[in-house]
Amino acid sequence: MFHLSRPVRDAKSDTGSGPGGLGDLPEWDLSDLYTGEDAPELKRDLDWLEQACSAFAADYEGKLASLDAAGLLECILRDERISAVAGRIMSFAGLRYYQQTTDAGRAKFLSDCQEKITRYTTPLVFFSLELNRLEEEDLKAMYAQNAGLARFKPVLDRIRAMKPHQLSDELEKFLHDMGVVGDAWERLFDETIAGLSFDVDGEAMGIEATLNLLTDHDRAKREAACRELARVFGENIRTFARVHNTTTKEKEVIDRWRGMPTAQTGRHLSNHVEPEVVEALRDAVVAAYPRLSHRYYELKRKWLGLERMQVWDRNAPLPMEEQKIVDWPSAEAMVMEAYTGFDARMEALATPFFRKGWIDAAVKPGKAPGAFAHPTVTDVHPYVMLNYLGKPRDVMTLAHELGHGVHQVLAAGQGELLSSTPLTLAETASVFGEMLTFRKMLERAGTAQERKVLLAGKVEDMINTVVRQIAFYDFECKLHAARREGELTPDDINALWISVQAESLGPAFDFMDGYETFWVYIPHFVHSPFYVYAYAFGDGLVNALYAVYEESPEGFQDKYFEMLKAGGSKHHKELLAPFGLDASDPRFWDKGLKMIESFIDELEALEA
Repeated sequence: MFHLSRPVRDAKSDTGSGPGGLGDLPEWDLSDLYTGEDAPELKRDLDWLEQACSAFAADYEGKLASLDAAGLLECILRDERISAVAGRIMSFAGLRYYQQTTDAGRAKFLSDCQEKITRYTTPLVFFSLELNRLEEEDLKAMYAQNAGLARFKPVLDRIRAMKPHQLSDELEKFLHDMGVVGDAWERLFDETIAGLSFDVDGEAMGIEATLNLLTDHDRAKREAACRELARVFGENIRTFARVHNTTTKEKEVIDRWRGMPTAQTGRHLSNHVEPEVVEALRDAVVAAYPRLSHRYYELKRKWLGLERMQVWDRNAPLPMEEQKIVDWPSAEAMVMEAYTGFDARMEALATPFFRKGWIDAAVKPGKAPGAFAHPTVTDVHPYVMLNYLGKPRDVMTLAHELGHGVHQVLAAGQGELLSSTPLTLAETASVFGEMLTFRKMLERAGTAQERKVLLAGKVEDMINTVVRQIAFYDFECKLHAARREGELTPDDINALWISVQAESLGPAFDFMDGYETFWVYIPHFVHSPFYVYAYAFGDGLVNALYAVYEESPEGFQDKYFEMLKAGGSKHHKELLAPFGLDASDPRFWDKGLKMIESFIDELEALEA
């Protein structure tokens, strides 16, 4: 049952590094994990882990069925401690690596740690297999006898959901050992992306800085960046196609052996969400494309004074938008004001991130692109990674990742096995944090033009969160389905990408030659297949939650904090019930989408 969380980068928009003059950008202090690769505490923990895993297997393998309730609880608590120590080691190794993915020493250290922990924890594979052989009635009886054990029922339920897809003990151990091979393909992807070099108007830059130019006011600069991205992606397309072919094939083989009916099934099971709920979300968003993205981008086309939109215009700033840079102290003040205005408890939760080295914000050579909040382990704290650009949207990214961090801090009280929130709910606090920040900025808008710019920016963010991510989800569904039929050429993958992009962005756009390769840099496709629908799930859920907050603010904050504190200890139905919401109701998604429509309505009204 060994569990290890890993960071998943947020990739809602195409942005990258910003200019100077941002103030002192914070860097991580990882010493709360370990002081360095040679820290004696690290060696101590590795030695302890090897012995603890061996002792656990000796004490429990082949014996779970004979344990009483107290014995099974003790067994789970020992497993939880193993997860915590292994998680601390891998968090340290992983975070150091993401700070500089092109550093061979850091890559080796991460790989060595991963291989050691995989080897040490292989003897634990029996645990979940034997748990799944226990009779449900026997477990129910033990839950009734021991409240401490009953607390772990949600964890055991998620494990037992895999029972129909469980292989033999020997095969499960083999797959566990082979996990390091899949990790190596992921690192190849990370290192290739981080090592790409782009030349825009004679200036050499990395991928973050190049993507950032897609939001430049100068249309010629946006076009040059877009074409340079396409050129470099095209030169490296064979490598990226090989990575995707291999990782999707590996997944297909494992899914086939496990008897998974679809490529998405494993993600739905890990998210503890019903497939029909995800499909209802997907169908609602796709049906809304004309009312959301198609309609908004037609408005934007007119604002930009264009006959046709090109792909480098998608994230273009509006003509009436001021070219302003938000320095780091101002960004911190904006987000903290919004968070504290919602509830004073948020200040105490969020402040340590800024004061104690829990955020790494600067753009640096070799640093991983994008942004994430990694929970590490429950007896330490989360770490937030940004590539801070100094643009107003980056304030929203800060609000988003800080929301993740606050959620992770609150859920830590559940302990290592129950704190991890299913992805469908993991985006709740992050998207809610964005909404709080946006509403605070909207309150301060002094003119109709300021309000228009803010509304347009929020609509674009929502489209990137909902429409774009569901288009990503459809791309992945098509990619995995096609790979089951055979090897995919780069042209095959390119065609799948363009098919979903054209449908989601709408008739306002033309697509330049080369845009078909832009699937290559999305990390989720490699690191966490089908993660992306969690963004749309979270946005729809938060829109519905915020509507409840506006309609009935009394007592909302307490219910909200209780939801975040629950971590992964409750199903989404239980968590949403206090708010009168139910994600399994198809009308639920329409409620969330209507908020986006209402913003577009207001933008159209401002045009009148």
